[in-house]
Amino acid sequence: MTRSGAGFISLLLGLMLAVAGCSKQQPAPAQPPAPQSDVPAQQQPAAESPAEEQQAAEAGAPATPAEDISETDETEPATVPDAPRSTTQPSLRLGSAPASTPASSKFKEGTNYVKVVPAQPTSVAPGKVEVIEVFWYGCGHCFALDPALESWRSKSKPEYVEFLRVPAMWNDATRMHARVFYTAEALGKLETLHSDIFRQIHIKGDALNTVERISSFFVAHGVSADDFQKAFSSFAVENKLQRADFLNRRYRIESVPTILINGKYRTDVGMAGGEEQLFALIGELVAAEHGG
Repeated sequence: MTRSGAGFISLLLGLMLAVAGCSKQQPAPAQPPAPQSDVPAQQQPAAESPAEEQQAAEAGAPATPAEDISETDETEPATVPDAPRSTTQPSLRLGSAPASTPASSKFKEGTNYVKVVPAQPTSVAPGKVEVIEVFWYGCGHCFALDPALESWRSKSKPEYVEFLRVPAMWNDATRMHARVFYTAEALGKLETLHSDIFRQIHIKGDALNTVERISSFFVAHGVSADDFQKAFSSFAVENKLQRADFLNRRYRIESVPTILINGKYRTDVGMAGGEEQLFALIGELVAAEHGG
């Protein structure tokens, strides 16, 4: 093969990677034996078995069958009394009346985004538009998108938009990292540690897949071992994990990073055509949802 031919193939592979996402059907990295924590056994989230995922893949359905949940179903796990309102997943409310599909010559429904059917309740106040990123700390594509999302969130996001993150909940690997996410939130460290968690995994090579590794990470960032263990094993974190699993099933999440707009539209980098196009599409959809 000529040097120019090899260069072309390398470029093509790079482009394919840039628009791909981490799929639920991709095998998870090899994991050590499941870590033991102080969480009671009955509160530990159940992982999907390989047999269930294989059967679901052959049938073309999610590995965890989605419940028949109506648009007005408000059934939720119990919440902690007097707990502070979450910055990531407040209580669900029915969304506003459906807006017309945005008319655009640039973005097309079915190609660049799809409608969520049925539309799902949102968790924001009236007059606000909800944007959710479903992500996994172990996903390289989520890591690659995170700086652009953070820049949009801090500099370009309209005031009427509320941006939330929901961790993927497919298996032991994603559930462990979801626990890391909610532990950081419970400790009041999420804003400062979110990007550091990504870097710890993808740059420093620490998978953060055992309680010992996760504890060491938090201690290195100023959290006492006792405070970490209390938060990591807390009922508040268990409750957030149940809610994340609930939302993953409602939206039938199959890959990450996935962007959800106001409970009505789903898209990602590949569908939109790239990062720049993704944020242009988000801007168009949230403006339509806001009424203009």
